[in-house]
Amino acid sequence: MASNRPAPAAPSAHNQRDTETFGYGGHRTEEGPFQEWNPTAESIRPVRGRHRVTKQRGGGLARSSTVLGVGVIAAVGAGGMASAQTGKPPVSISVPDLPSVGSLISDDDTPEGSATPLSDLATPAADTEQGTSGAGEALRARIMAQVEHQQEQIETKAAQDAADAAQKAAAEAAAKAEKEAEAKAAEAKRKAEEEARKKAEAERLAALAKQYTLPTSAYTITSTFGQAGAYWSSGYHTGLDFAAPTGTPIKAVHSGTITEAGWNGSYGYKTVLTLDDGTEIWYAHQSSIGVSVGQKVSTGDVIGRVGATGNVTGAHLHLEVHTGGSTNGVDPLAWLRGKGLSV
Repeated sequence: MASNRPAPAAPSAHNQRDTETFGYGGHRTEEGPFQEWNPTAESIRPVRGRHRVTKQRGGGLARSSTVLGVGVIAAVGAGGMASAQTGKPPVSISVPDLPSVGSLISDDDTPEGSATPLSDLATPAADTEQGTSGAGEALRARIMAQVEHQQEQIETKAAQDAADAAQKAAAEAAAKAEKEAEAKAAEAKRKAEEEARKKAEAERLAALAKQYTLPTSAYTITSTFGQAGAYWSSGYHTGLDFAAPTGTPIKAVHSGTITEAGWNGSYGYKTVLTLDDGTEIWYAHQSSIGVSVGQKVSTGDVIGRVGATGNVTGAHLHLEVHTGGSTNGVDPLAWLRGKGLSV
């Protein structure tokens, strides 16, 4: 494409001052001689891919863009610092993205696409993190307070349950101890009463022993009451046999009246002593009788002698006791012991 060279303009004072001020005109060794450039369709077509702008030293658009970017960053940083210092919520500053600024200041060491829009330099991350951290700490403190409160409730309930259990156990132990004490007291009372009764009985028997005596001495028990055998017409023995030598004295066991004295068949010589309470004492098989009917006798008086008269196999005293007019009588051994006598 043809191009006409422009006619040179005459230098003027104004042009001379501008050239000196902005550095245009004059030959610079680092820039080299300039050649004439006539734009064509091919030369003005945009190049695809990486863009690169030639560094310009000593002023120009690159320097102005850099100053603008630094100023914006400083302003944003100052806003963030002011927000952090005053404690007020951060205010977002919207700045139009200037992608050409990063590309203008990029060099060979800057990776492709690393330019950062200035709008991303708004509120500092520290302020945002500080706000989030404060909210998190408040939530954590509230949760920990609830946990501590629930733990205190659990511990209080456990302590109350333990106290109730201890009180219940103490009450049960006290009730058990009281029952045991009552049982021991009742047992002690029973034993004391039993001892007192035994003592009273012993005293009574001792007193009776002074009033009663055994029917003979130097004897041997040969047959007891109720003993079965063919020797007795009733089929069993109705009295208590004291074997002793013939002529051994027979005594009144207690004071009373002689109601019978003489021969009585199989009983041989027999004497009946009736006591004041109506009890009859029968003495049988005597060798001799020393009292008569109606005679009053006292305890220990001799009323006869041991013999072997009647239906006997040897010398002995056959003693029977009839209480209340009974025909068959009672056990003489038990009756004598009941009077405090040792047989």
